[in-house]
Amino acid sequence: MFLKKIYTILMVSALMMSCNTKDTQITDIEDYNKFLSLSENKALNITKEDHNFWEEKLEKNENQFPYNAKIAAAQSQLFQLTGTIEHLAEAEKHLVEANVKTNYNNASYLRSLARNYISQHKFKEALELLKKAETNGEKLESTQKMLFDVHLELGNTTQAKQYLNTFIDYNGFDYLIRLAKWKDHEGDLASAITYMEKAMELAEYSKNDYLKQWSYTNLADFYGHDGQIKKSYVYYLKALELEPQDAYAKKGIAWIVYSYERNPEEALRILNSITNYYNAPDYYLLKVDIAEYMNNNKVKENNLNEFAVTVDKKYYGVMYNRHNALLLSNDKKSINKAYNIALEEVKNRPTAQSYDLLAWTLYKKGDVQKALDIAKKHVVDKTYEPEVLFHLAQIYKVNGLYKEANKLQEELLKSTYELGPLMEQQIKQL
Repeated sequence: MFLKKIYTILMVSALMMSCNTKDTQITDIEDYNKFLSLSENKALNITKEDHNFWEEKLEKNENQFPYNAKIAAAQSQLFQLTGTIEHLAEAEKHLVEANVKTNYNNASYLRSLARNYISQHKFKEALELLKKAETNGEKLESTQKMLFDVHLELGNTTQAKQYLNTFIDYNGFDYLIRLAKWKDHEGDLASAITYMEKAMELAEYSKNDYLKQWSYTNLADFYGHDGQIKKSYVYYLKALELEPQDAYAKKGIAWIVYSYERNPEEALRILNSITNYYNAPDYYLLKVDIAEYMNNNKVKENNLNEFAVTVDKKYYGVMYNRHNALLLSNDKKSINKAYNIALEEVKNRPTAQSYDLLAWTLYKKGDVQKALDIAKKHVVDKTYEPEVLFHLAQIYKVNGLYKEANKLQEELLKSTYELGPLMEQQIKQL
């Protein structure tokens, strides 16, 4: 009888473990494995051929500024496909040349250079170019859409909303994706998802693979933020079906495997397959996070070094200021450097996120009252990013505002998937 009871207990325990595994198992290696070991990148080969074609044309006739624009477009696409920053720098060089040759009087070239500067986080420079394009008036609505983008990035929310209202079109893809972005900025994720879903339907109707792929990955992000992990996974896969080398979609799947399924080894395998051909520094930081969760100091240090070497290239400029400052703030020896970077970010981009960075570095320096003052003035109720809310909770706690900290802790516990396993441990200790 005793053995029968033990057997029953073991059976129930096994069933419970099976159910738990089933509940947390979203991905299937058979779904995505075929995308991890591709020997050929068709999109990359086509873009290289296109680039070489226009390079040869420009060599034969250096005064043909449209060739500069064509080369810049190819270089921008190469950057998207490889993450190699030099391509973005080359695109900038050719776009500057095209604008010089047209006396900065071609709205299309002005927008293209502004788009390049947005990618480099040179938002103020982008704004100046877009103001010129706005004055020019050619395809004004295209300029107004980008002015919304830049003002939102700079924290100029009043101006951003004004521009958003100049091109209202609930049947237009460009309007819907920006409305979704605005709703997300306001913390209305449900509406953001609704509008992004409508944009996706338009993209599918247009049969434009680029717009479909972009819609799928952005919708997958929104679903993930909303806790709809299965949907998130499905849409990352849909993006990969269109572009098998989509590094961002693979990274999204790696995050699901790591943060939701708690399978760091598999997540690391996926990321390693990406960094074989894609060079963006933030992928190394994600591997650092996973290695720390695994207590694998060797992998952690190797990827920290990879990140440091990569972002040390002059072309990155301020693109990874936030990442650098957060890393540097973990060491008392480099906290002042982190603080100075935060000051630079506030100057270049006075958003709630930038002020959060400043408040966080002050907190790390031990100037907790000043950190609280900045957070209250520039951060509270101005952003709903979980990482920012975590910083705010820490600042509240150290200043003795336990009620406020506990309230944020309750909110943050709902965002553990988005923040990841390491942050979850820290949230529980608040």
